[in-house]
Amino acid sequence: MTPPLASPLELLRSLTLSGLVQEEILRRIKAGEIAAGSRLNELELSQHLQVSRAPVREALRALQEAGLVRLEKNRGVFLRELSDTEVAELYALRATLDEMAGRLLAPRIGQAEVLELKRMLAALESASIRDGVNGYFPLNIAFHDRLVEMTGNATLLEMYRQVVNRMHLVRRQSFATAGSSAASHDEHRRILEALQTGDAEAAGAAMRGHVEGGYARNILARAHDPADPDHDPAIVAGPAPRRRPAARKA
Repeated sequence: MTPPLASPLELLRSLTLSGLVQEEILRRIKAGEIAAGSRLNELELSQHLQVSRAPVREALRALQEAGLVRLEKNRGVFLRELSDTEVAELYALRATLDEMAGRLLAPRIGQAEVLELKRMLAALESASIRDGVNGYFPLNIAFHDRLVEMTGNATLLEMYRQVVNRMHLVRRQSFATAGSSAASHDEHRRILEALQTGDAEAAGAAMRGHVEGGYARNILARAHDPADPDHDPAIVAGPAPRRRPAARKA
């Protein structure tokens, strides 16, 4: 017997719930509550979130398409573990997107936006001191997302978020490295200073430099992680930071 088709209202409700489930799983990934390689149990998720299994299944399918989880036949759904090659590729792409965002934002940023970013950085640094990585990580995500959002380029923002969502699988590691917090805060301040000058090239370089610095810290963290089965010293060095030509002397 053919099952009855879902009504438009039922379909909309399922899609809405699926989005909420997806956001909750993403929140757990960002918070480090789900370890790479962990199995995501459909039944447990549906019971914990008090929804049927259908929206959970849809959310997991969407996360699979986004490259965050993998489906193993007869075993279930697992949070992906990124190889060193994938990490290098994601950081390289992120650096390019961030540089573009800096170049677009510098000429258009206003005083209100500068003040907003200053407040965000102050909150970020305070949370980092008070709560460590658990305080730093969500506010850092929000700060960078806001930078890209301020460019007004919706396509850039969409691409940026897709890349960053996959980077959540590895980025918490780098913050645990000694000195990472101070280095990251210093790079944030340089970004804001460059944006305030309105210099597109300087802002783009500062944002690219921050991503490259984050990649270097991630390399260090992964190099000291014996539990990482995919670590390959020949790959983890990744692409060298792009060098800019020296300014000509007058």
